[in-house]
Amino acid sequence: MFRKTRLFTPGPTPLLPAAQFAMAAADLHHRTPEFRALYTKVLAQLKVFIGTSNDVVVLASSGTGAMEAAVSNLTSPGDKVLVLSAGKFGERWTALAKAFQCETVVLSKAYGETFAIKEVQALLTPDVKVVFVQATETSTGVRHDVASLAQLLKGTGTLLVVDAITGLGTTTFNVDGDGIDVIIGGSQKALMIPPGLAYLAASERAWARMETSKQPRYYFDLRKERKSAAKGESAYTPSVALIAAMGAALDYLEQQGSGDLAKGRDLLIANAELSALCMRTAAEALKLELFSTSHAAAVTAIKAPAGVSSSDVVKGFKKEFAGVLSDGQGEMKGQILRIAHIGYLDYLDCIAIIAGLEQVLSQLKPESFQFGDGLRAAQLVYAEARQNGERQ
Repeated sequence: MFRKTRLFTPGPTPLLPAAQFAMAAADLHHRTPEFRALYTKVLAQLKVFIGTSNDVVVLASSGTGAMEAAVSNLTSPGDKVLVLSAGKFGERWTALAKAFQCETVVLSKAYGETFAIKEVQALLTPDVKVVFVQATETSTGVRHDVASLAQLLKGTGTLLVVDAITGLGTTTFNVDGDGIDVIIGGSQKALMIPPGLAYLAASERAWARMETSKQPRYYFDLRKERKSAAKGESAYTPSVALIAAMGAALDYLEQQGSGDLAKGRDLLIANAELSALCMRTAAEALKLELFSTSHAAAVTAIKAPAGVSSSDVVKGFKKEFAGVLSDGQGEMKGQILRIAHIGYLDYLDCIAIIAGLEQVLSQLKPESFQFGDGLRAAQLVYAEARQNGERQ
């Protein structure tokens, strides 16, 4: 059977063709007027995509580099910080804070769960310098209530840092209105280009905190990047091809919004929300149990059916269709599978995944699954959304 490789993972995500073409043509030197014009445009577009008037910087790193930069630029050794952890990436915040010798208070929840604001409030003492959280915990498919958390911190001296690497482009944020001090994104997610770039927006009070931070930093000194960005440059050698690809992706979103990048971003978010709803509804129709308690649009986490390993589902899907789903991470390996709705994935991709899952599950557990149950449920969700004018 002819098979076409398809990524249905929460990162890397499928590449935008226009971005691939832009990378191939990116024969630019980074200290030239041509690159400065490109970089200045991309930085301005990123502000719109994020939804902020705060300054944005781009780093040649994975998203973890921006997470490390947030810790090293905003804290001093011995500072008390609060980490909200409910999965592998919350655990990454904990590891980073401890690596920089912060007094790290951790509010932990079981995988698949989120935090009650009153639980956070109980730990929010005046000496907490920073709160670190994910917008979406990609390892579990949980979406945390960033807006309520931001409101809790408003008027305090505590900074809020949000890992929105899979949140941006799948969740609506009011960055400036809510008072998010640092929000982090990654290139290989909703922006539909390869891994290798991290970006973040920082508030003025976050920039002020950086001046008093005593942590060691060199490559990830965000002040250097801000100063260089004001001149249309990066502090160090940038990934020119990825910057060109990012520009093409942002142009594409602007085109989707009929010349309005903010509208194009909102369409991208609506697409993720609808696809995720279709997937959750299909899973329930197939009598599969959803894993998370507060569902993200970026990724749907589904428990493996009784007697079946999610690893076998992932392997079967790849063997049968060359499609790549994500297994659980860490302790959840073999127990859940994760399906992405980020970036260059749409309703038809969602339908293809559901059809493929029905085929694979019917082979692994033929007595439990009927062809078409999941597909019909998803089709009805889409039809209702279309009737209600929600189709984008």
